[in-house]
This record gives sequence, structure tokens and C-alpha cells, in this order.
Amino acid sequence: MPTIAADEPPSLIPNPGAARRAGLVGLFSGLRVVVSTTILSRFLGMFRDMATASLFGLGPVMDAFSLAFRIPNLARRLFGEGALSAAFLPAFTRAWERDSGESKDTAWRLASAVLALLAVGLSLGVGIVAVSCWWLQRLFEAGSSTRLLLGLTAMMLPYTVLICLAAQVTAILHARGEFRWPAIVPIVLNVAWIASIFVIDPWFEPDRVAQAYALAVCVVISGVLQLALQLPVLVRLGFRWRGGWGAVGGELREIARAVVPVALGLSITQITTILDSAIAWGFSHPAGQPEARMALPGAPLYPLAEGATSAIYFGERLYHFPLGVFGVALGTVLFPRLARHAARGEFESLREDLSLGLRLVLTIGLPASVGLMLVAGPLTQAIYARGEFTTLDAARTAGMVAAYSAGVWAYCAIPVLFRGFYAVDERLAPLRVGLAALVLDVILNLLLIWPLGERGLAWSTAISSTLQVGLLVALLQARFGRLEWRDIGATAAKTGVATLGMAGATYGVLLLPPVAVGGVAVQTVLAVACGIAVFLVVARLIGLREVDDLLGRRERSV
Repeated sequence: MPTIAADEPPSLIPNPGAARRAGLVGLFSGLRVVVSTTILSRFLGMFRDMATASLFGLGPVMDAFSLAFRIPNLARRLFGEGALSAAFLPAFTRAWERDSGESKDTAWRLASAVLALLAVGLSLGVGIVAVSCWWLQRLFEAGSSTRLLLGLTAMMLPYTVLICLAAQVTAILHARGEFRWPAIVPIVLNVAWIASIFVIDPWFEPDRVAQAYALAVCVVISGVLQLALQLPVLVRLGFRWRGGWGAVGGELREIARAVVPVALGLSITQITTILDSAIAWGFSHPAGQPEARMALPGAPLYPLAEGATSAIYFGERLYHFPLGVFGVALGTVLFPRLARHAARGEFESLREDLSLGLRLVLTIGLPASVGLMLVAGPLTQAIYARGEFTTLDAARTAGMVAAYSAGVWAYCAIPVLFRGFYAVDERLAPLRVGLAALVLDVILNLLLIWPLGERGLAWSTAISSTLQVGLLVALLQARFGRLEWRDIGATAAKTGVATLGMAGATYGVLLLPPVAVGGVAVQTVLAVACGIAVFLVVARLIGLREVDDLLGRRERSV
């Protein structure tokens, strides 16, 4: 793709059609790199969850660990790969486009300043919170679930600093078109987690609390490795530590102003899940107290059973598989292109790429939603039902997976739509939409847990996310003009036809008696494989070209 100066008008770009086609080749190539590596990471993550479920089951130790792990994980999404990256990447791209020298001093100076300020700020915050957690532990008796929650939280808080720095390095690598090594980073956490369960935790058998603390230590160690692995790649791409941050003071202030609204906007889905977990924790029947009732007017029974928080965690891990493999990957690869279009004033190209993003979301998100809803039961049974994780636990988790899965396509669309706003430094509009969706989710939570139990928490998230997508699309059109609805509609219709074929094949296999060897696990794999095969065949027959783009079939013509 030809190099284009930041101030060169689009009309002077030589052969813009060829440049765009070449750019799309790069987009899909990067997307396949991220997706393929993420698939490996997700399969390792699935194996890690199988081992974790077998070790802890649905109980107070897993409830405490899953909630404690959400805190550094949310911080990673807020200050690492989420808000800070979304605020930093457009500023870094503009600095890179403006910097005429080969050394790119301004861009690297901005990167150095952000890394340093992030390290210092997070270290201070983590230190204060960790000391507070250790102190608060003394207020609760030994063996209480709250004491365990505070202890595990304090133990894993250093991971917050490490993973946020690693995520910021990832953002810099993405801005420079490097996707392979950043995509490998999540694998490190899964490997460390699995090693803890199979190598370290057996030394503490049968003390589940000690095993949870050992696992927390391994999570922190993985953060060190995730940061260290990316630094040589960053240096290879030209990064050198730069002082003189006063020269980029304006950019730093702009990033600082953007972080809070972007953090809140991008993390709405994660905050929603944490609120789901908190409500599940607070509205679950206390263990060992069969006569306990809620301190509400009329003293009603608790609507949720113990283990609801763990069911949310394990259910989230399954429905996040397509979201992490494709939704996050698409936002990751598309965002640098959107930021470059905005920096160069190429708003028609920006609108075209946003429309492309929506078409790709529909192509993958719709069949993923339907497929997960169909296989939720046997898939959860095959993955989790062993050891301390009972058949009843699997059935409860399957209900969460099916309900959450109804909104998979929306969860994939939200990161893409948000990054369309952030590419042009519009932060308040998506924030308002996200907060409205969050309020709606909480209201639906408190209404639906009584008739639907814990599944009401998942349905609330799916409903509020769907409405959020509709509002975001309307605001994007008001900002950038009409999207390519003819192409989007055609993609939606063709994807619907292919999804119907997939659903029929999947359901047909699930109706067959389980095979003698492998039982429900083999049957689930066959159902998924047949569904995917039918989807691809139908998509090819009806000309769903987005599938060809994703698989690289059309690159030869480019």
C-alpha cells in the first residue's frame, strides 16, 4: 500500500481503489493471524476451565476466586487493552503521521510517557487497595467467604499492573501493524493457570483454600511473562525510551481526558457481568442456613441458590469463546485502520470500513449465537461435568450459556461500533448509550431473577446489549452519514439462510443417540462440525462473500 502523507488529500492518492484493496488484504490477513492464535488460546482456556471446574466445582471457594479474578481482569480492560489503548492509539497514530523524521521521536516519546505514567499510577493504586484488603481481612472470622475474597483479591492485584502494561505495549504493536506476538500473550496466562492446577495445587491437596491462593500466585507470575515477551518485539519495531515529555503534554492531557469516558464506555459489558456476579452473590441463599430469608419487605426467600456466581463465571467463559475469537479480534484489527482514516480525513473510507465491520459481525455473530444456544447443554456437560462439578452444576451453567448466547452477535458488534466513535475522538455519545444500557440491565436483573432465577441475569445482559447496538448504529449514522445498508441487509439475509441450514444440521445430530465411544463429548463435536460444514457449504452456494474474505479465498484476485 503506498505511503500517504497525513496532509495529502484523498483525491491525490495514486490509484485509491488499488490501495484500498491492498489495505483490505492486510486487514483480513491480520484478522486471520489474531483469530487463529486466539482460537489456540481459547482452547487452552477451555481446558483450564475444565480443570478448574473439576478442582473447585460450584462452591464458596470458586465463588470467591472468580469474583477476585474479575477485579484485575476488569482493570486490564479498563486501563490496558480497553480504555487507555482506545484513547492512546488515535493520538499515537496522529503523532506518527505528523512526524516526518525516520526516528519518529514524537510518537515514541508519547509511548514512553504513557507507559511510565501507567506504571507509576497503577502501582500506587494497587498498593493502597492491597493493603486495605489485608487489613479488612481481620474484621472477618477465619474461614468466612468474605475473608477469602479479600485475601485472593489482594494476592492478585499486582497482576493488574503487569497485564495493563502488557496491554499497552500490545496497543503500540497494533498501531505498527504487528498482531502475531500480541495475540500469543493470552496463551501465557492459560499455560501458567494449567500448570498451577496440575503441578502446584496437588501439593496442597485437599486444602481448597490453599490451592486457590497458589493459583493466584501463578496468575501474577503469568503477568510478568506476558509483559516480558513483548518488549523485544517493541524494540525491534524501533522503540527507544524518550524523555522530554513536555513536548507531548497536549497529547497526554487529551489522552487523560479521554480515559475515563472511554473506560466506562468500553467496559460496560464487563461491568454488567460484574454487577451480575455481585447480584448473584448478594441474592444467593447462604450456605448452611436453610431457614434464612432476605431482609426485604415480606421476608421473601432468596431467589438464587449458592453457586450462582460460579455459574455466571463458567457460563461467561463459554459464550466468550466466539466473542474473544472474533469480536475482540475484529475490533483489534479494524481500529488502527479507522484511526488512520480519521487522521487523514478519509471519512468515506471510515464509513465503508464500519459497514464492513458490521457485515463481518453478522456473518460470524448470528450463527455463533444460534449454535451456542443449541449446544449449550451437551457442551457444558462435556466440558465441565467431572470431579467436584456435578451434573446439576452443568445443567445450571448450561442455562446461563444459552441465555448469554442470545446476545453474542451484539457483544461482537459493540467493540466495533465503539471504536468507530473513538477513531474520531467522540467519547461521550457511546458512553451515554452504554450507561443507559447498564441501568436497563440492573433493572432487568432485579425483575427477572424472581421468575427466571440466575438465568434472568444472563437474559438481562443479552437484552440490554441488543438495544445498545441499535442506539449506537443510529448515532454513528448521525455522525458519519448513512451506512451501506443494502450490503448489510444482503449479508444479514444470506447469513440467516446459512444459519438455518447450520441449525438444522446441528439439531439433527443432537437428536441421535450418543455414540458408544466418547458419549456426549463426541456427539457435541460432531454436531458442531456438521453445523459449521453445512454453514460453509450454504454460504458458498448463495454467495456470502464475507466468508470468502475471512477464509482468504478472494485475496488471489486482489
